[in-house]
Amino acid sequence: MAGSILRSFAGVFPYLVSPIGTDGTVLETPLRALCEHLIGAGVHGLTPLGSTGEFAYLNAAQRREIVRITVEQTAGRVPVIAGVAATTTADAVAQARDYAGLGADGILALMEAYFPIAEAGVVDYFTAVANATGLPVVLYTNPNFQRSDLSLPAIEALSRPPHIVAIKDASTNTGRLLSILNRVEGRLDVFAASAHIPAAVMLIGGVGWMAGPACIIPAQSVRLYDLCRAGDWAAALPLQRRLWRMNELFAAHSLAACIKGALQMQGFAVGDPLPPQAPLSPSGREAVAAALASLAPGEAG
Repeated sequence: MAGSILRSFAGVFPYLVSPIGTDGTVLETPLRALCEHLIGAGVHGLTPLGSTGEFAYLNAAQRREIVRITVEQTAGRVPVIAGVAATTTADAVAQARDYAGLGADGILALMEAYFPIAEAGVVDYFTAVANATGLPVVLYTNPNFQRSDLSLPAIEALSRPPHIVAIKDASTNTGRLLSILNRVEGRLDVFAASAHIPAAVMLIGGVGWMAGPACIIPAQSVRLYDLCRAGDWAAALPLQRRLWRMNELFAAHSLAACIKGALQMQGFAVGDPLPPQAPLSPSGREAVAAALASLAPGEAG
C-alpha cells in the first residue's frame, strides 16, 4: 500500500466550506463549529481549501486563516490535508511550506493553469510541491475545471516520488480510476470524488472519498465507508442509493452554493459563496431540503 514511508490516509474527508463574511473576514465561529460537528460524526480527516472551499476565490490571507483555524480546532484528532493551488510553482511551494508550518498533516496539490501546460511541466509542478515539505501529498485533478489535466503517464511518473501517497481524481470516468490503480501498482492510493459513486470506487480498490457532500451528510458517509470496508455490500448499496441524490444536487448546482446552502439549513452560519458566485437558488434550496428530509430518521444530520 501507499504510505509505507509516510502516513497514509483513508476514509471520508469532507471538503470544508470557507465561511467568509461580507467584509471579507473569515467567520471563525461557524468554521470551528463545523469542524467539531464533522469530527463528532466520525469523519477520518478534514480538507480545507478544496473546490467546495472556494480556494480560487480566496486571497492568500483568507486561505492561510482557514488552514490555521482548521488545524487549531482539530487539535490532532484527525488529519488535516490542506489544499494548495497556484498557477506558478513558486507560489505552490510557498503555500505548502506555510501550511506545513501551521501544522497541516498533508497537502492536497492542485495545479491551476491559464495557459495549457506541457506534461513535463505538470509533473515538475507536482514534484516540486512534494519536495517542498516532509508532508505526504495527495494529487488532485479536476479536468472539468482545469486547463491541464494529469494524464495517465504523468500519474504513473508521480506515483514514484515517496512523498506522493494518493490521488483524488474528480473526472466523471470511474474506469479511469481503475486504469490509475492498474498503472500505479499500489504506489498511490485512490480517493473518489463527488462525481464518482463512492461504493463503486471502494469496490475496485479505492480507500475513501474527498468530497463536499460529506459536509452535510457526514455520519451517513462514514456509515457507508464502514459498510464498504467490511464488504457488506447488501447493506452498503441501498445506503449508497439513498445518498446519491446529494451528489446529483451537488453536480447540478454551484458547488459552494449547494453545500453552504445546506449547511445554513442545518444551523451553520457559513455565509454565501463569494461573488460573483450566486447563493443557492430558491429552487435549489427546495431540492436540497427535500433530499435531506427524504433520509431516514437519524440520517439527516
